[in-house]
Amino acid sequence: MFALVESGSITSYLNGNRGITIGDNQYPASIFTLWNESERNAIGIYTIEIDETNKKNEAWYINTDISYAFGSGKVTGSYGTATAKAHADTLYTQAEEDAGLGTKDDVKTEGLKTKLIRAVKVDAEAELNKTDWYITRKAEKSTAVPSSITTHRDAVRTKQASMETAITNASNTAALETLYTYTTTDGVTSRPLGELPKL
Repeated sequence: MFALVESGSITSYLNGNRGITIGDNQYPASIFTLWNESERNAIGIYTIEIDETNKKNEAWYINTDISYAFGSGKVTGSYGTATAKAHADTLYTQAEEDAGLGTKDDVKTEGLKTKLIRAVKVDAEAELNKTDWYITRKAEKSTAVPSSITTHRDAVRTKQASMETAITNASNTAALETLYTYTTTDGVTSRPLGELPKL
C-alpha cells in the first residue's frame, strides 16, 4: 500500500493497481512496480511501512485501527494500544433493565471464559462421541465396555473438568492467553491448559 504526500501531509492512499494524476502529470500503474522507492518519493508517493509493535493477538485483544503519519522521509502506519477482550460476562445494568433492554442478572455480553469453557465442552463431547457406541451396545446387548474405553472416557471427563477450572480461575485476559500459549521445552511443545486425551 502506498500514500501520496503533498506539502508534507498525506492526501490519499493508493493500492498501486492503477495510474495516478499528480498536478498536471499522469503516471501509469507501472510506477508502483517498476520504479524504485526513491523515484516514487520524488513525486510524493511513499510505500507505507506498518509498525506492528502494539498489535496483539486478536483472539484476546481488540486492536485499534491503523493511524498513518508522514515524517523523517517515510510514511508509517501504526496501531494504538490494544484493549483486552472482557474475560468475564457482562450483565445488564438496572438502568438497562428499567429501559426494557434485558433483565439485570442476565448476560448481556459473553466474556472469553464463557466462550472458552463452551469450546472445551464441545471438544470433550466430540471425543466422547467416538466411543458412545460402546455404551449403547452395553445398554442394548449387555456387552461389557472394554476397560481401556472406560479409562479413556474417565480421563476425558477429568481433563475437561481441570481445563474448565483453569479457565474459571484465570484472573484476567492475559492469564487466559497464557493458558493457551504453546511453548517448546526439551523438544516437547505444550501449553499450560493441556489437551484433552485422544484415542
